[in-house]
Amino acid sequence: MITIVDYGLGNVLAFENIYKRLNIPVEIVKTSDALSSAKKILLPGVGSFDWAITQLNNSGMRSMLDKLVVEKGIPVIGICVGMQMMAKSSHEGKLDGLGWINAEVKRFDDSNNLQLPHMGWNEIITINNSPLFLGLEEAARFYFLHSYYFSHSEKSQILSQTSYNGLFTSSVNHKNIFGVQFHPEKSHHWGMKLLKNYAEMDTC
Repeated sequence: MITIVDYGLGNVLAFENIYKRLNIPVEIVKTSDALSSAKKILLPGVGSFDWAITQLNNSGMRSMLDKLVVEKGIPVIGICVGMQMMAKSSHEGKLDGLGWINAEVKRFDDSNNLQLPHMGWNEIITINNSPLFLGLEEAARFYFLHSYYFSHSEKSQILSQTSYNGLFTSSVNHKNIFGVQFHPEKSHHWGMKLLKNYAEMDTC
């Protein structure tokens, strides 16, 4: 069962539709009580960092997420801003992130007229073998839409990188915690394969 956290942001219905097409059980939760029984979590996100954190705080589900992910080790995957919220902080805002991963979120350097946001299709370069990318090791392309990127020094946690004015981290893994900067729900068969892989992973 995939539990999708609906705190008011993210393409919740798109993820639900994909999992239904894959015949994988899925539920959308909006309360702490409903979230409490989750066995595998998907945390979507769009928009700005502070707004996403504020919406999550206001939903009443943040404490339960911390309990499930940090204390119980329940698998979670963050999508786009859902991944960025897992860091300690972001240059985009002033609020603290979830702090699940020792990282910060930085803005792309656009001093050389780099077009922002980074929008559209781009390839990923897988760094560490992970069941998340099973069958996606060669020329997988995903849809991106962001002006900020995930920055940290733990190379062992980087699952993939993507080139945009240099390489940036496009997916991470720390213990039971996964994050992808791109939008698998908008990435056709590559995205569907990744979401299927996540659902079928036995352990993290």
